[in-house]
Amino acid sequence: MTPMDLQELLSKVTSDLSVKRVFGEPIEHEGTLIIPVARVRGGAGGGASTAEANEGSGGGGGVDARPIGVFVVKGPDVSWQPALDVTRVAIGGQVLAMVLFLVLRSVLRRR
Repeated sequence: MTPMDLQELLSKVTSDLSVKRVFGEPIEHEGTLIIPVARVRGGAGGGASTAEANEGSGGGGGVDARPIGVFVVKGPDVSWQPALDVTRVAIGGQVLAMVLFLVLRSVLRRR
């Protein structure tokens, strides 16, 4: 992979991190405008090496997008409706249950 290939890869990854990725296409339904919103994160990296007999290069990148909610526009009124991430809620419940279990076990052992 040449330095130009790495630059092209980085350019493609960074072009994915745009406002178009954060705000989705508006949806209109019965006089109500819905604008989806997401949290978008990304990163990229590359490297190259030219040792005596060895040559090397590499690169990579990634984009993570998660829905966070929608803006609802109805006439002059605008409201925010957050998205519910069921996975986070479930994991939070499991962590809380584990902490409560450990505290209860510790209290019972002291008796």
